Order: sequence, then structure tokens, then C-alpha cells
Amino acid sequence: MTNPLVPPAGPRRVLALAQLANSVGDGAYYVTSALYFTHVVGLAPARVGLGLTLAWAVGSLVGVPLGRLADRRGPRGTAVLLALATGLAVASFLVVRGFVPFVAAACAYAAAQSGLAAARQALLAGLVPAGERTGLLAHLQSTLNAGLAVGAGLGGLALHAGTRAAYLGVFALDAVSFLLCAALLLRLPSPPAAGVTRRHGTGVLRDRPYVLVTLLNTVLLLRMPLLSLGVPLWITERTSAPAWLVSALFVLNTAVVMVFQVRMARGVTGLASATRAIRRSGLVMLASCAVFALSSGTPPWVAAGILVAGAVLQVVAEMQQSAGSWQLGLDLAPADRVGEYQGFFGTGVTVARTMGPLVLTALLVGWGTPGWLLLGVLMLGASYGTGPAARWAAARTADGNTGRGCARGGDSGTAVVAENRPVRRPSKARLPAT
Repeated sequence: MTNPLVPPAGPRRVLALAQLANSVGDGAYYVTSALYFTHVVGLAPARVGLGLTLAWAVGSLVGVPLGRLADRRGPRGTAVLLALATGLAVASFLVVRGFVPFVAAACAYAAAQSGLAAARQALLAGLVPAGERTGLLAHLQSTLNAGLAVGAGLGGLALHAGTRAAYLGVFALDAVSFLLCAALLLRLPSPPAAGVTRRHGTGVLRDRPYVLVTLLNTVLLLRMPLLSLGVPLWITERTSAPAWLVSALFVLNTAVVMVFQVRMARGVTGLASATRAIRRSGLVMLASCAVFALSSGTPPWVAAGILVAGAVLQVVAEMQQSAGSWQLGLDLAPADRVGEYQGFFGTGVTVARTMGPLVLTALLVGWGTPGWLLLGVLMLGASYGTGPAARWAAARTADGNTGRGCARGGDSGTAVVAENRPVRRPSKARLPAT
């Protein structure tokens, strides 16, 4: 049986170790940062929220140019530099004493994190054959969850201590974790830079099919703030279930992803299997929303059982959607512009985390059961729209290669092959074959 946490030896295992290193630090940071900035630094919670919103808005804007830098200068060197920059940004939090320095440090942190994610995806694409990338990304997701769990435990110790020194120790740990990540990335072979020429500022935005795929994926990513915000608010405002169930459902989600994500992603190897996985995720997500809605107006332990059932369906949908979107995000990007395209594809996470709280609060707390059903239908529509959008993107990419290339699916030989047509988009390179 494949180990969900340990990929095969070589570059894949090094990538997993680098993921584990910085996720432990991030896990400790996530559970302590809000209290550190409010209780130790003395910022008002509203100002902390505003600063983080501004920071992630900046991060979403710089992801594409930093990804483009990885394409031009080489993904390994760019990833190493951005890992060091992230560690430096975290370390700067140790000396933050006011709102303006906090916003500056948070913007540096978000920008470096966004660029690092794009550069690492480009590095992975340069080291791993196309048909095997989703499997490795599933390993990395399991590793991420394991590291976050360990880090959250360490952060919990700092919260229990409640001292300034304990909080500063967490930030120091996170900074060091990114230094270790950079050291591990240096051990990897360096794929050649794509050598792309400078392009117009719009770049990937001119690729309308890929933009549509990214937009639909952003809708599906509304499931990210669902467990951290939507479900907790629903439990406390609309059900009689005990409040501690919020923590239990989070632990359940983390554990299931850690154990089963690799297995869930095993059958996703190309375009056809990726779109099937995303369609299934939409159906399961609709069922999850309907089950969550049933928990209102029931006795406490009945509500708790219904909420657990909804959370199980939700995590199944999450794993299916993740596997499918990883495959599409990489396979539909031109081979010489993976960093730029992944920088754009990754903005979906930022947008979902920024806009998701507003959408989910309005739907779930404001509308109740109809809001849950509307959310499920929205997810289902986005999942079914992804298939045609992905096929459009694959066909456009193939058209841009004078009929030579194909957006290969890796699913029983399935491929979207271009016809012999005039060159429409000569800047697009052939997609890597599986």
C-alpha cells in the first residue's frame, strides 16, 4: 500500500520534506498569530483583519509576475529565494510594534508565499512527468496536513503558556522552518529555465479558456472557508449541537485528508479523469450541503450526528476537487510558462479566502436552509462547467502548436489532438505528454 506521507526516494521525497518543514512552522503560526497581534502587539482585531485582507490582495497580484520570474530564471533558484524571503518576512513580525509596520510585513509575507507556491509548482512540473504530478501533489497535501497538525500542537503549547516569549518562539520557529525549506530545495536538481521572452502585462489573462477554468475553480474553492467559518457559524447560530463539535470536525477533516488523499487521487492522471473527479465532487458537495441543512431544528445529539455526516461528505468532495484541479492547473499550462500560469491559478485560493466569508455568512447565517441548497447548486454548476472549459483550454493550446501537439489526458490514451490549422498562438509551447 502506498504510504500517504512518504513519496518514493529522490526529488519527490525532497519536495515532501520541504513541504513538511515549512508546514510545521505554518501550523504553529496559524493558531497563534491572531492572538499575538491583538494581545502582544496590541492591534485591534478589526485592524488585524484589514491588514491581512490587504496583504493577501497584494499576494494575489504578485503571484503571476513572480511565477513568470520562475519561468525565466529557473524555478529552483526562484523557489529558494522566495522561501528565504518568506522566512525573513515572518522574522520581521518579531519586531512589529504598530499597524503600518504590521501591514508592510504582512504584505511581504503574502507576496513571498504566493510566489513560492507558483515557483514550487513550476519546479515540480520540471522534475516530475505529467501523468505522475497529481499523485505527488496528493502526497504533498497529506504531508501538509500532517505538518500543520504537528505545528498546531506546538502552537497550542504556546497558547497555554500565554507569554510573550512563547509567542515569539512560535514566530522564530516558523522563520526557521522556511530556512530549512530553502536548504532542502537546494538539494533538488535544477530544471532549465523556460527562457520565455517578455510579454505584455496581461500575459495569462489573454488566455480566456484558462481564465474560465480558474474562475470555476475559485467557486469550488469556497469549500475552504466553509469548515473554518461557515460551519462554525452555522453550528453556533442555527443548531443545538455543542460548540466543541467545531474542533472535532476540523480534526476529522485533517485526518481524513492525511490518510486518504493519495488514494483518492490515484485515478486522476489526465484531462478526462480530472474533469470526472471534479464533476463527482460537485455532486457530493451538493449532498453535503443538503445534509448540513438538515441539522437545524433537531435535538443536540441528532444535530451532531447529521453534522458529522455532512463533514464526511464535504471532505470526500474536497479530496476529489483537489485532485482534479491540480491536474488541470498544471496540464493546461504551457510547458514554458508553468510558473506564470500557476501564479494565476493560485489566486483562486486568495479570492476564495477573501470573498468566501462574505458569501458564506450571507448564505448560511442569513438565509439558512435555502442558503445551503443554493451553495450546493452553485458548486454543482461550477463542477459541471469545468469539463467544457477544460476541453476548450486544451483545444486552444493544441491549436497554438500548429497541429503538432496535444493536451494529453493520460486516460487510456485519451487525448485532445489539434487539427492542421494555421498558427493562432505561436507563443504557446506544447504541453508535456504523460
